[in-house]
Amino acid sequence: MNFKRIATLLFACTMSVVSIAQTKTTEELHKKYNEGLSLFFYNNTLRMLNQSDDKAFDELIKDIQKMKFLMIERPKDFNYKKLTSSYKAELFEEIMTSRMEGKSFDIYLNESKGKTNGVVVLVNDSTNLYVLDIVGSISLNNATKLFSTIDESSDIGKKIKEFTKKGDKDKKESKD
Repeated sequence: MNFKRIATLLFACTMSVVSIAQTKTTEELHKKYNEGLSLFFYNNTLRMLNQSDDKAFDELIKDIQKMKFLMIERPKDFNYKKLTSSYKAELFEEIMTSRMEGKSFDIYLNESKGKTNGVVVLVNDSTNLYVLDIVGSISLNNATKLFSTIDESSDIGKKIKEFTKKGDKDKKESKD
């Protein structure tokens, strides 16, 4: 059995973990929209995504203890402002907001005594919400590198693409 197969098997076993304590807001979101895609990562599973042994990626994830990725198909009545208020109520401070091509990109940070305890990244558009809830810290100027590595991972990228295609198919069928 080669290393890639072993790594994939270990990755699949680790992803089967049912619960990772993240923010209360993320947990409630996951319960409410449980039909969405959810993936769980620990630092060692993130390292397994680094198939090319990229030292910069290892440096990027070194302070991440665990991470939860949610992808939710937004209902029409979804209240994004209420969601962001919930993170703020958990003492997360909005540190970056940007808009591009119909998507909003918001980053929230929880710190105490100068140490980053958690980071929440929200990507929001008219149809989907992506949540990256991190226990630990990440270099914020390289956060997109983490997203692109997750997307480029053959197993994870495939799950994300299947989920988005499912949503597109469902929308098309509801129009017919």
